[in-house]
Amino acid sequence: MTEEEPNDEISRIEARLEQLAEVAERCRKIILISKIAIAAGVALPLLMVLGVFEPNQLAIGAIAAVLGGIVSLGSNVSTLRQTEAAIAEAEKWRLDLIGRINLRVVGGRDVMAQNGLDAEPRDGGYLH
Repeated sequence: MTEEEPNDEISRIEARLEQLAEVAERCRKIILISKIAIAAGVALPLLMVLGVFEPNQLAIGAIAAVLGGIVSLGSNVSTLRQTEAAIAEAEKWRLDLIGRINLRVVGGRDVMAQNGLDAEPRDGGYLH
């Protein structure tokens, strides 16, 4: 593998991570809206019992809000879990690729000494 190949692959992985982060954020927003819909669907019958609204006006809306909220919640929780798993896998792969790159010290020992760093590596390598 040439030096450019891991860098290109890392760039592609980072672009994918950004896409996945957007999907995860969208799922979180939809999950919140779903929870609000469920709460509204539960609250509407209570308001009908208290006489705030006529029963025939909101009964179907309340049922639809609860059912729609439950379906949307379940779907987006599942999608969020899958997205988070994909993010973890992509981050793992990116770190593996970064670890394969042969990093080199620019300027060598003189620059390291000027910056107060040991000229000789302690653990067999300069950078990790």
